[in-house]
Amino acid sequence: MWDWKFAVEILPELLRAVKITISATLVAFVLAAGSGLLLALGRRSSFKPLSLLLGGLIQFIRSTPLLVQLYFIFYALPGLGLVLSPFTAGVLGLGLHYSTYLSEVYRSGIDHIPRSQWEASKALNFSKIRTWVSVILPQAIPPVLPVLGNYLIVMFKETPLLSAITLVELLQTAKIIGSMSFRYNEAFTIVGLLFLALSYPSSLLFRQLENRLNVRYRHRPI
Repeated sequence: MWDWKFAVEILPELLRAVKITISATLVAFVLAAGSGLLLALGRRSSFKPLSLLLGGLIQFIRSTPLLVQLYFIFYALPGLGLVLSPFTAGVLGLGLHYSTYLSEVYRSGIDHIPRSQWEASKALNFSKIRTWVSVILPQAIPPVLPVLGNYLIVMFKETPLLSAITLVELLQTAKIIGSMSFRYNEAFTIVGLLFLALSYPSSLLFRQLENRLNVRYRHRPI
């Protein structure tokens, strides 16, 4: 039976765990966004060995489960002399895994830049770095922001996997409460409602952003 008194008692502890979940999500997303951009640029490198190496790395990471990667980072790397805290290992695993997906998002944005922009940069004698920083990326990134936002929400909903490497985030906190009180109904129900309360409004926000950007870029030449 549902116990409202118990639910109210455990709510503050679960809310404190939300901070860890959000922190892990945001740090991992920053890592994924930065690494994903580097991967996208590396894939376009004229140095074929680098391009092929990064392409293989992306396919390998995307083809293996995130949970296996988390286990490897947290449990296997210490055998090689690299010991990471649960938070660091979780953020690293989550960030690197999703960097491969964000690299494809960046690639799609870059591919839609009109050839005339590249030709104009070359005519103005811009260096490659200036061309990317001043011309290409400012046009390529804004249209894909909604997709990046959607991946942020996906990463937030993937954080329960971090409980597998002992990170005491929201789900792990609910497990601990349940194991101590033998009452799982209230804890897991509140966890589900908290995820819903945070992810659903965010999805609506990014959908609105996507609609605005679609209106802005629908006449953009391809």
